[in-house]
Amino acid sequence: MLGNPGNVSRWRGTASIPDQQTQEEHMRKSLAVFLSGVALAIAASPASAGEQVLEFKLVTKPIDFKITEVANIEGQTVASGKLFGVAVFKDGRMGVKEFVNSSDTLKGTGSFFGYSTYTFEEGSITARYAGSVKDGRSNGEYTILSGTGAYANATGTGTIESAPNPFKGVNLLNIKLVVRTPGT
Repeated sequence: MLGNPGNVSRWRGTASIPDQQTQEEHMRKSLAVFLSGVALAIAASPASAGEQVLEFKLVTKPIDFKITEVANIEGQTVASGKLFGVAVFKDGRMGVKEFVNSSDTLKGTGSFFGYSTYTFEEGSITARYAGSVKDGRSNGEYTILSGTGAYANATGTGTIESAPNPFKGVNLLNIKLVVRTPGT
């Protein structure tokens, strides 16, 4: 039967229809699996639309910082400048923080405020913060202003709290950011 060239073309013609249906079915299944995987990856993304809590330790160090003593008021200082920090999550992920800070203190007690940008692998978060320092301990709050990447158009709040610090010349803080991205 295959020896006759006419039979070969008829055999190829009839075999191609089932092969074509099998390829189309395979492509549909592959596309469905791919789209399911994409949907799962988006849903599992740590910075997808919704609310996300970021908690980490922050080590900061002044880069270009000036402290000015106020005349005729013992212990009164006004300080401002640029600082840099490294954020470390419990799972080992890291980020960096660049920020400006101003403070007004009397004998180590007073207020501070500033603007910071955290940069993580997924994107960045810019926030304003304000707080107070008393007895060497800082406490404050963040207001998230914007973000980029996975944090694009972010809003939210956060807290700043001093952590026990065995190091000299740096600050050690506990940071908690509640980040809301569009879609919530």
